Amino acid sequence: MNSANGYAQHVAHLRDLYEQAIDDRFEGVLLHSGGADCYFADDREISFQAYGHFSHWLPVNRPNQFLLVRPGRKPVYYQVVPADYWYEQDFPIDEQWREAFDLQPLASVGEIPKLGGRTAYLGPDPEIARRLGVDSENCNPETLVGKLDFARAVKTPYETEQIRAANRLALRGHHAARTCFLAGGGEFDIHLAFLEACRQLEEELPYTPIIALDEKSAILHYQHKRRELARAARVLLIDAGCRVNGYCSDVTRTWTANSANSLFKDLAAGMDGLEQELVREMRPGLEYLDLHLSALRKLADLLLELDICRGDAGRLWELRVPQLFMPHGVGHLLGVQVHDVGGRQRDGTGVQTPPPAHSPALRTTPGLAENMVFTVEPGCYFIPLLLEPARESPAAELINWDAVAALYDHGGVRIEDNVRVTADGVENLTRNAMELAA
Repeated sequence: MNSANGYAQHVAHLRDLYEQAIDDRFEGVLLHSGGADCYFADDREISFQAYGHFSHWLPVNRPNQFLLVRPGRKPVYYQVVPADYWYEQDFPIDEQWREAFDLQPLASVGEIPKLGGRTAYLGPDPEIARRLGVDSENCNPETLVGKLDFARAVKTPYETEQIRAANRLALRGHHAARTCFLAGGGEFDIHLAFLEACRQLEEELPYTPIIALDEKSAILHYQHKRRELARAARVLLIDAGCRVNGYCSDVTRTWTANSANSLFKDLAAGMDGLEQELVREMRPGLEYLDLHLSALRKLADLLLELDICRGDAGRLWELRVPQLFMPHGVGHLLGVQVHDVGGRQRDGTGVQTPPPAHSPALRTTPGLAENMVFTVEPGCYFIPLLLEPARESPAAELINWDAVAALYDHGGVRIEDNVRVTADGVENLTRNAMELAA
């Protein structure tokens, strides 16, 4: 399937989806990409990111773009291109858009024709909706948003191909990052190596890369980039993805230098194998919570195998010891947002299924269905904030504190792939991209 046909079929799918989602209360839906905004008490603009439901239709990351979707009619794309000499406003037109939409170039939002009160508005600015004639109760109606959020989990072939491409691009950066790390580079150097290899600006990425060396890899969303280190690092945890036509990849790898503790090297290898075992378990109908529980059980077994923990796996499970080493969920939905919407929805009504008390950070709870795309990212970390209080708990006798103390300065391990659920199993979009690159 070529890109043009794939995109046309994707838009046709969205038209069908919206016709089914729009009930008798509404005559159409106006999607707004969002508006530009500045930092508080400053005239410097915050880096813009288009609203996900707009990006679902159009790979246009520009403020104040609008798409009007009405059942039985060609969607109207109001392409607002301001007359401006402060910023570049050149806006190339993709010919596929002319086929898919009624393209109407405008110089300002004020030129958009007034809409009927029964139009629904999806976006961040109810005031713009009001000026365009939308009734206030029709701004971001929960029932409609719930249907569309839930539907985003299942990807069209076009969407899956964009995520594949985003994985291929990200892996270039991961290879460059590993090379820089093994050559003695610091976090800042590794960050630049990733950007250079991917040929993307940081603001173009789906999220700011996590580049964590040694003990910093135990901070799950570590946000800094150290310029200097006291000594050559032994561990690199890099969580970094790319964006292609609005779609994200989200890939994590943990690399070790020759100087790393041999126990930590064994742990990193074991976690890589554990992650691939989890991916192979995925299939339609599997509850994502069951995948998370499988990750915790496998982690308990690995901790016992490596003598990081001692005793009985059942006792570790009873006292929630695996959660001390893996406090996050095993993964999440992926698409035009890194943590894509609908992760805790049971169905299109918007009803949420909360995570269990033993794993409150789990972002995804429903069952798997064909063509859903998820991340799978088990981790094992040595976090003093979580582990040290356990010295005064019943779990203390189950933890090898000498091993933990030896690994505190190594931080932690996380391995993450992006996977698509197939009719009878799973496609590993990340590992397949690695094989193509080899």
